[in-house]
Amino acid sequence: MPAVSKGDGMRGLAVFISDIRNCKSKEAEIKRINKELANIRSKFKGDKALDGYSKKKYVCKLLFIFLLGHDIDFGHMEAVNLLSSNKYTEKQIGYLFISVLVNSNSDLISLINNAIKNDLSSRNPTFMNLALHCIANVGSREMAEAFAAEVPRILVAGDTMDSVKQSAALCLLRLNRTSPDLVPMGEWTTRVVHLLNDQHLGVVTAATSLITTLAQKSPEDFKTSVSLAVARLSRIVSSASTDLQDYTYYFVAAPWLSVKLLRLLQCYPPPEDGAIRGRLTECLETILNKAQEPPKSKKVQHSNAKNAVLFEAISLIIHHDSEPTLLVRACNQLGQFLQHRETNLRYLALESMCTLASSEFSHEAVKTHIETVINALKSERDVSVRQRAVDLLYAMCDRSNAKQIVAEMLSYLETADYSIREEIVLKVAILAEKYAVDYTWYVDTILNLIRFAGDYVSDEVWYRVIQIVINRDEVQGYAAKTVFEALQAPACHENLVKVGGYILGEFGNLIAGDSRSSPLIQFDLLHSKFHLCTVPTRALLLSAYIKFINLFPEVKGTIQVVLRSDSQLRNADVELQQRAVEYLRLSCIASTDILATVLEEMPPFPERESSILAKLKRKKGPGNLHPDLDENRKERSVNGGTADHSSTTSNAKVFASPTTSTDLLGLGSTIATQNSAPPASKGASLLVDVFSGNTAAFPVATPVAVGPVADENFSSFLPNTPQVAYANATLPTAEEPEDKFVCKNNGVLYENQLLQIGLKSEFRQNLGRMYVFFGNKTSTQFMNFAASVVCQDALQAQLNVHAKPADPTVDGGAQLQQILNIECVSDFVDAPVLNIQFRYGGTLQNIAVKLPITLNKFFQPTEMTSLDFFQRWKQLGAPQQEVQNIFKARHSMDTEVTKAKIMGFGAALLDGVDPNPFNFVGAGVIHTKTTQVGCLLRLEPNTQAQMYRLTLRTSRDTVSQRLCDLLSEQF
Repeated sequence: MPAVSKGDGMRGLAVFISDIRNCKSKEAEIKRINKELANIRSKFKGDKALDGYSKKKYVCKLLFIFLLGHDIDFGHMEAVNLLSSNKYTEKQIGYLFISVLVNSNSDLISLINNAIKNDLSSRNPTFMNLALHCIANVGSREMAEAFAAEVPRILVAGDTMDSVKQSAALCLLRLNRTSPDLVPMGEWTTRVVHLLNDQHLGVVTAATSLITTLAQKSPEDFKTSVSLAVARLSRIVSSASTDLQDYTYYFVAAPWLSVKLLRLLQCYPPPEDGAIRGRLTECLETILNKAQEPPKSKKVQHSNAKNAVLFEAISLIIHHDSEPTLLVRACNQLGQFLQHRETNLRYLALESMCTLASSEFSHEAVKTHIETVINALKSERDVSVRQRAVDLLYAMCDRSNAKQIVAEMLSYLETADYSIREEIVLKVAILAEKYAVDYTWYVDTILNLIRFAGDYVSDEVWYRVIQIVINRDEVQGYAAKTVFEALQAPACHENLVKVGGYILGEFGNLIAGDSRSSPLIQFDLLHSKFHLCTVPTRALLLSAYIKFINLFPEVKGTIQVVLRSDSQLRNADVELQQRAVEYLRLSCIASTDILATVLEEMPPFPERESSILAKLKRKKGPGNLHPDLDENRKERSVNGGTADHSSTTSNAKVFASPTTSTDLLGLGSTIATQNSAPPASKGASLLVDVFSGNTAAFPVATPVAVGPVADENFSSFLPNTPQVAYANATLPTAEEPEDKFVCKNNGVLYENQLLQIGLKSEFRQNLGRMYVFFGNKTSTQFMNFAASVVCQDALQAQLNVHAKPADPTVDGGAQLQQILNIECVSDFVDAPVLNIQFRYGGTLQNIAVKLPITLNKFFQPTEMTSLDFFQRWKQLGAPQQEVQNIFKARHSMDTEVTKAKIMGFGAALLDGVDPNPFNFVGAGVIHTKTTQVGCLLRLEPNTQAQMYRLTLRTSRDTVSQRLCDLLSEQF
């Protein structure tokens, strides 16, 4: 850029800044600013035309005042006028003011765009750079619409100067991040790839950043960049620092460009061409070799630049996961960093080794560093490094070292930072279960977990130990003996009391033969903890007591005395009072055979995935889990699950309320549409519709008791598998139809291990607004996040959907909201598609989900009398206006559920209109931009035949057919 000469300084601006700095108080500063604003305003409104220098000076003052935090509501036009100046300093100040103060909704945007177009076509490189910088700084959608086609043309033009090419590449990168749908892919894409061969390394650096982002969006369009990137990387790596003198940073040749090229290569699999692959391997080996060389400088900048290239090369080696030699060398290099004095290097080494541990080629090499990692866990001062050490121990664990690693993690747990204790507890529980050969060791480990960190042992952990004890006869006696001994400690954590109460209630008879653990001693031991526990644990203990009456008739009288006490029968908590009353009555009137039937031992749980692993995935994200422990791996040494025990406990009391699993978007719920349903699918969680006010319209299924148990539930120990099965309550996946949303507007639309998409929508007449919530379920940031809506073919003319731009990054565990504005132009059948793209862990993710925007969303209910309804019904009697469908009921034919669905569909439910009281009739109007369509419907259920007849009459045949198709799927 041209330098500003000394004589071009603005003395008035310097004086004003000096005055502001000399102000003794805030009031004095505001007074001086107001005086200056009044002076500037008078100058701008004066009759005398200001010259360019004066405009520049006053605009600079306004900019300075704005940066001090004061509002500026004038001077914008004067700044725009500066854009037409031929002087660099005046044009520069104009662009600076516009970049900072002008928003995308300003009325001046058209004038600004015209000035930018003039500068872009001027062929003056200085002016072109200013214009491109302004486009990138503003980065609005309006800017993208105006210049998204022009910037690529400048970038690939043969006569464009190098400095302008750099600016054009970075400007296009900015536009692609803010408005990816407006950046057209054309013939310029093949030409921009060849910029990797440009002689100017600044152009190559900017082009690499652009190509990397575009390759994540359209990898096929830029796959030719792999060979060029490898060739350029090879030239950089093999060159001496003096060869690239202008781009050598502390004796490291072009470190920024090297890192960018390595990241670009991570967008693609290993090259198929043998020559290219060999050349890339040579580059990576050279980088690893240079890491072993003595440093050429003692300055930290040298080591930082050198290590940046090294770590990016290791990331590429891990990404390809195809060269055993390179993987082992990378592991050894990282091992040297584990004891480095620099904290950041130790952290990065541990983090990279966690990923290396998942590779079959390098897992054994990682295990050789176990003592170093354990030492880091004990001696490291930085908690974040200790957390990475825990992650690495978890990742490198297998059957050969499981006991050692679990013991070290248990030892560390006593002094661990509070922020990571829960995570350590989960990991220890998973490893102990996964690699348990002797289940007595597993029981001991879990009990130690509760002793050391009881407050951080979640319900999933003690649920899981109960599952395993019940499923394995050989450990039941040992578990009963161990928890009995553990409960004798003066102070026991409440979770230990829960485990003890459950296990002794089920298997206390296995140790009752020992006089030191007789039935009465067991009862007294449990009851001594009763007054110290919370209500849910007391409820569990009461359930254990009634189990004791079945197991040990000799203690029946003692337990009945406890149940008869005022503290139980008149307890302020209704749950405890009810249990005491009913258990007491059951023990008094039931025969021994009935008690044995009602209170018999719990049957084994079916084999299912560990709920602890599911909780850890929700907490950490799938990218941080050891692949051997991933849910998709078949090999598991221990599994558990829930079972349907209703046959065992048909006479028992209803105990538990439904539990729901954690939901990242906060969209979890107990909406039910049936009184019975099949069990929830594996990995499903209940969907809580917190936005809806219609939940009362859906009857909740009745939970079935499984024995005398507490609210923590003997009936189910998997939080992801609810005690009560709710129809249609499982999370929708990509394979499930979107008709779940026909009768509701809120819920979870899609979910996988990485992303959860939730919806909250509202519609009025022909307009709608949909809030789409993207939840990052991992701990890793999503990069280059973009979500766009596509209307295919005829739908473009029938439905307008405008998506507001979303933030291009989504932090780990965070949520991003995007607003969709919807307009129904005419009736339609197809649904728009929501396309989501983002980069996770170096891999481009593409997800396409149909949005549940259906014609009935624009249904407005209409109240009608019986006379009006049948009069209108006859008017719509033409054959093409009526559609009828007779179909088999797919769900339970519940009257209240049917009413709720019809109202959720959008129609007004008209009571007392149909002569048959068992029929349902509704009325409403479909609103579109072009017309309004009146709709009448009649639903006739036949409960004996389990059939429905649905009749719809509307003033437009296509509307009748579409509404009939949509509504038929709901019953």
